[in-house]
Amino acid sequence: MKIKDIPENERPVERLLSKGENALNNEELLAILLKTGSKDISAKELSLQILKEVGEIQNLHELSFERLKKIKGIGNMKAATILAFLELSKRINEEETIYQHKLNTPLSVFNYYKNKLKNETQEHFYVLYLNPKKEVIKEKLLFIGTLNQSIIHPREIFKEAFKYSAFSIICVHNHPSGNPMPSMADKKITETLIQIGKLMGIPLSDHMIIGKNQYYSFFEENPW
Repeated sequence: MKIKDIPENERPVERLLSKGENALNNEELLAILLKTGSKDISAKELSLQILKEVGEIQNLHELSFERLKKIKGIGNMKAATILAFLELSKRINEEETIYQHKLNTPLSVFNYYKNKLKNETQEHFYVLYLNPKKEVIKEKLLFIGTLNQSIIHPREIFKEAFKYSAFSIICVHNHPSGNPMPSMADKKITETLIQIGKLMGIPLSDHMIIGKNQYYSFFEENPW
């Protein structure tokens, strides 16, 4: 069934305009995002196929470009639209939550990052810039890839610290393998950041490695 065959007052856009976005179900909201269906099915039916593919609405973020393209009726533009929407939603959510946290324990840092990093297949190195109350002033993703001392540049980390007048910093990165135990490169960069932090008067409060449902805190293991 095409959208044009649906009574006008039951079409997703018209329902949103008359009832508000809260009145629409997941299928209808996704149909608005898709705009059109394909030759054989409507946008609503196509939305239903996507939702069946993921099972639960919370699993939409697991969709990849390749997986979307396997769904009949999804071309490059529709796949790109869905992925762009998911990334925007992710970024909005992160902006709303990170600055509401007081990250004063390794567990509080882990609880924030365990979901943020659980689906990453590369190492992501974040730096949290804190005020004296250990509230986040700024969160920066500085490095992506296989992390080692040649990739992680302390000057970039501390340049941002001065920019935001940070009182202290916390470094966080993930191990896609799921094992949070530090490598030799992790240990060396941590030692370097501790020393530079002391010299600069902007101490490294912790360097944490996020694994699968577990973490490693350098400060917990060996307080400095």
